[in-house]
Amino acid sequence: MNELNVKHCLSDKLNFTPNDIKKLQIFKKELLSFNLNYNLISKNSEKDVWNRHILDSAQLTNFINFKSNSSLSDLGTGGGFPGIVLAIFNKNPKFHVKLFEKSKVKCKFLNSLKKKISINFTLYENDYQYHIIDSEYIVCRAFKKLPKILEISREKAVKPHKLIILKGKDTQEKIKSAFKGHNHKYRLINSITNKESKIVIAETVK
Repeated sequence: MNELNVKHCLSDKLNFTPNDIKKLQIFKKELLSFNLNYNLISKNSEKDVWNRHILDSAQLTNFINFKSNSSLSDLGTGGGFPGIVLAIFNKNPKFHVKLFEKSKVKCKFLNSLKKKISINFTLYENDYQYHIIDSEYIVCRAFKKLPKILEISREKAVKPHKLIILKGKDTQEKIKSAFKGHNHKYRLINSITNKESKIVIAETVK
């Protein structure tokens, strides 16, 4: 999907405002500028930022109630995916977006971005292991393998919470195997950006 089509999808199907899209445009520009010297995203994905990174992250808004007075935690946000995209979408001052990133270089980028664009988020500039994750939503993209994410959910996160995980080409059997023995109910949603990718939606069971 090209840039124009992605922007139409963001506005028509996902309810991003024109101002949101302007912020995403600045985000993309700053991302590519920073990526000249530092590895925020792979070089071969630079020409497809709108679809491969922005829209891929933006589709998660379908599974989060931003009108609630709750929060989300993005574990290993990297260059800000999906956390920055979700923070741009969020209009509720009582809904908190928390980004966890241990790379000092990536944190430098995220802090510089916050100064350039009016975005509300809290950045935790160290590993998730130093915190109790106390969000109702935990989101992950290109973070760790699913068994490790489930371990974090079980051992480090306050319950109940919903896990929203962007997964690549893992088979349904691998996903089913990862959940075996874990106290989660889960479902799989097809990604709108890649027919081979899935979104794993899992909820802790009391």
